[in-house]
Amino acid sequence: MEETHLSQLGRDVRGFDSPEAAVVERVPNPHKGETYLVRFTAPEFTSLCPVTGQPDFAHLVIDYVPGEWLVESKSLKLYLASFRNHGAFHEDCTVAIGKRLVAELAPQWLRIGGYWYPRGGIPIDVFWQTGPAPEGLWLPDQGVAPYRGRG
Repeated sequence: MEETHLSQLGRDVRGFDSPEAAVVERVPNPHKGETYLVRFTAPEFTSLCPVTGQPDFAHLVIDYVPGEWLVESKSLKLYLASFRNHGAFHEDCTVAIGKRLVAELAPQWLRIGGYWYPRGGIPIDVFWQTGPAPEGLWLPDQGVAPYRGRG
């Protein structure tokens, strides 16, 4: 297995002021060549509305099939937390996260579902993926029910 330099794991890291400043780290995939799914769920993702500055909340589900690399989970957590003071629309946040992970990891396949809680009475769900899922991949439903309000 290749050696990797991890600057955040096992260290006190206070976080990042912006997604651009956040460091997404990776580790070698011990099962290169296998087709398997890795899922990260962030049920309390937060960003800011770029117009009002009010907080927006989402339940993110990130599924990917690793290539040579796995994302180091602490760095992913810190990257997602860097959106807390970042102003961007739901669509931009969701797609930008997917693209950043693709750029850092070069996975075989990746999809992200952003299930945003309502603002102004309208929930917005945003989905992005790199293409068709690999053949033979067991791909479970993301498990987030459509928004039903009180009903």
